Amino acid sequence: MPYYVYIIQCEGNSFYTGYTRNLNSRMRLHLNGKGARYTKMHRPEKVVYTEELGSIAEAMKREKQIKRLTHCQKLRLAKSQTRLKQHSRKAKIYRDPAQM
Repeated sequence: MPYYVYIIQCEGNSFYTGYTRNLNSRMRLHLNGKGARYTKMHRPEKVVYTEELGSIAEAMKREKQIKRLTHCQKLRLAKSQTRLKQHSRKAKIYRDPAQM
């Protein structure tokens, strides 16, 4: 079962970074004020970045790397993933059925 590193955009345009095995469950905890001290004080708005990793050690290491990034670097990371997802969706929409 994979681990995930994630970035949540919170009120005031701040970011919270964490890791988990279950993104949906963890986000519910954050939204209910039980996920982390930071998200109790800074209401989470949406997940803006996720990354799948193979082990807890990799997830913890990556979380630490992301937490060291500046706000602008985290914003670029989130935007780059959004662009990749949009490009991937477009590729699926325009794929020739004959080639499938």
